[in-house]
Amino acid sequence: MKLIVAIVRPERLDAVQEELQRVLDEEDRYRLTVDSVEGHGAQAGEVELFRGRAIRPRLVPRTRITIAVNDSYVDRTIDAIVRGARTEGAAGAVGDGKIFVQPLEEVVRIRTGERGERAI
Repeated sequence: MKLIVAIVRPERLDAVQEELQRVLDEEDRYRLTVDSVEGHGAQAGEVELFRGRAIRPRLVPRTRITIAVNDSYVDRTIDAIVRGARTEGAAGAVGDGKIFVQPLEEVVRIRTGERGERAI
């Protein structure tokens, strides 16, 4: 089992969800968590005017998607996120985001007590 965390542009969330739904939706067993976050990366924030001065924010708004998947779904999940999150065609652009894949030792469904792959 793996925990996949993706940081993407907020405006790309719908496209990412559509791509994920295409590869993960099995009898409505598709689950994810979404957070609004701010971060610092290679992309600089948009210049804004504040009291007549140009200000560039240090942190850029992003959306964090967290999803737990069984090992057989890792590659298709990553591919779906990349397809949905990438801007400007096949080349992409600075600021499109990152995907982190971490091992997931245990999952427990609180309602039933199921553990492991069945709990996902």
